Amino acid sequence: MTHGNSKIVSSNQLGPHDNLAATVRRHMIHPSRKPFSQHTLEAFAEAQQWLSERVGDIILDSCCGTGESTAHLASMFPDARVIGVDKSIHRLERHQQTADNYLLLQADLNDFWRLAKQSGWKLSQHYLLYPNPYPKSVHYKRRWHASPALPYIVALGGELTVRSNWKLYIDEFVQALGIYNIATATVPYRADHAVTAFERKYWASGQSSWQLHASLDNFCS
Repeated sequence: MTHGNSKIVSSNQLGPHDNLAATVRRHMIHPSRKPFSQHTLEAFAEAQQWLSERVGDIILDSCCGTGESTAHLASMFPDARVIGVDKSIHRLERHQQTADNYLLLQADLNDFWRLAKQSGWKLSQHYLLYPNPYPKSVHYKRRWHASPALPYIVALGGELTVRSNWKLYIDEFVQALGIYNIATATVPYRADHAVTAFERKYWASGQSSWQLHASLDNFCS
């Protein structure tokens, strides 16, 4: 299944990946050193300038798609500075700005999170709503919890919320955070109104969502 598809996730993986724990531990010990992409350096500089002109908690909406969820968060937390980041300029170009307390950026999150950590960002909240699940077992390292990006997600702190229509994705995320000694809470998730296009499609097709919540500020490494 692709990220933009409302079909039920189909995978050849029946449980958490056998190599997940070893992969997470390897990324804990060996941080990413790949060069930053130029477009992400520019996007991060824009974010830094935007933040410097405002006050308030920082909320990050990663994999924000068209920015619908970012606008929703901005309306929920009007005193916060909300930043939505997505890799697709085509999705972001569909957005119509509705408030001035949020910013949408096209960037590679692998780089953006590293830059944010290096710059000392501390988030109040971090949302990962329906990231691409990469359901094929061979692609498990592309899932955020099995990628080199997880140490930076953890280091940015805040209250982390992850939602997916594939429970195994949530289960693996729980296992990965457990390696950091981070406690998690997971529940089936449903609300009166969907806040992303994917969420709307999944619910309209009768699928369920699951939500993970974790407090990252006081983890014990």
